[in-house]
Amino acid sequence: MSATPTPTPSTPTSASPLAGFARTSDPGTMLRRFLALDAVVTTANGVAYAAASGPLGRLLGVDPGLLLALGVFLVLFGAGVGVLAGRRSPAVVAVRAVIEANLIWAALSLVALAVWLSPTTAGAVWVPLQAVTVAGFAALQYAALRMLRTV
Repeated sequence: MSATPTPTPSTPTSASPLAGFARTSDPGTMLRRFLALDAVVTTANGVAYAAASGPLGRLLGVDPGLLLALGVFLVLFGAGVGVLAGRRSPAVVAVRAVIEANLIWAALSLVALAVWLSPTTAGAVWVPLQAVTVAGFAALQYAALRMLRTV
């Protein structure tokens, strides 16, 4: 006969798929983890754009100057999101600003692809993939923020 383990704060007990993905049922921890994931991916992307703007520009069919500027922006934005993720209780206004910035980035990426950019095949795949990823971060952060506000 097996005993059922007693749930602890770090054990997912919620039926929410977010709890399993974040490996916690605590909404505050969940939100900070989603912000931290966003910070790591955004900063890494920014470093790649800034450090390899020439080769990446040729691969994606995007102007290297644009990639360099975007890279610097992403490093700074990612660092700011990282600082927010490191706070015990991130300010709701700041979290909402990150969510909105992510949604704007995703939308502008798709608009730029349709209207302005003339990417290579790799760029035509990368730009929407990046937009979907960033929109996914926004959705995860929004869901965790809603859970936190209902506790």
